[in-house]
Amino acid sequence: MAEPGWQDFIEEFLTQPLRLVFQDEHYVAVFKPAGLMVHRGPRSSAHEPFLLQALRDQLGTYLYPIHRLDRPTAGLVIFGLHRDAASELGQLFQSRRVAKHYQALVRGFVHGTIAIDHPLDDQVDDWLTTEAGRESNASVGGSGPRSLDALTEIRALEQFEVGWPTADFPTSRFTLLEIQPHTGRWHQIRRHLNHIAHPVIGDHRHGDHRWNQRFFDSTGVYRMLLTSMRLDFRHPFTMEPLSLWVPRGDGFDEALRCLRDAVQRSPVP
Repeated sequence: MAEPGWQDFIEEFLTQPLRLVFQDEHYVAVFKPAGLMVHRGPRSSAHEPFLLQALRDQLGTYLYPIHRLDRPTAGLVIFGLHRDAASELGQLFQSRRVAKHYQALVRGFVHGTIAIDHPLDDQVDDWLTTEAGRESNASVGGSGPRSLDALTEIRALEQFEVGWPTADFPTSRFTLLEIQPHTGRWHQIRRHLNHIAHPVIGDHRHGDHRWNQRFFDSTGVYRMLLTSMRLDFRHPFTMEPLSLWVPRGDGFDEALRCLRDAVQRSPVP
């Protein structure tokens, strides 16, 4: 697959103000586009733009990171506006008192609701490739990957079968899923969906390159079709229940439009 210029796409995106979803004296929530890193890390380039700095520049204030999304995942990200805010909400994330809701388009037909209860190792986390991560791992007796509990609940929302031959199949099947991860392991959703043979479309690390290529050729949509769409939690300072929401994103919606059009134009026998 000829990869579009992510750098050009992100720089063009950042010529517009970032889409604020929520802001008060403690927190600001924003939509992160696919392809943009939340903050600088071991795999980012020296001149690469990232969400934290772009939002700092837009708001003119210091921000405190609380959680993150993978670079290819789009969706809702929250930052603290002061240290205590980040600490308080960070504790809610760690104690699993923030309900996270995603949507993804995956290969194949998924039926009903499925709970994927499958441990994942953490050795592949970027943090463990750093000197600090290695020292911390060694300090608790770690000599290799740790197997950690991981639970993801998925629910089928819509299914598509279109006349696009892919691999050894005469047609292509896809399912739009609603996803709620109950733990927060590295690439948890992507790895769990690949584990049950329903990888996310556009996932070039844990997915199926044949289906990714076929989908790109048929739709022109390149991004990984996984979006963090909603976060539900109780505000640590006001105690108000909050439900913050963002749309799937333009590329994701365009992909669904292409599928629905293909189903109408070419009914599968």
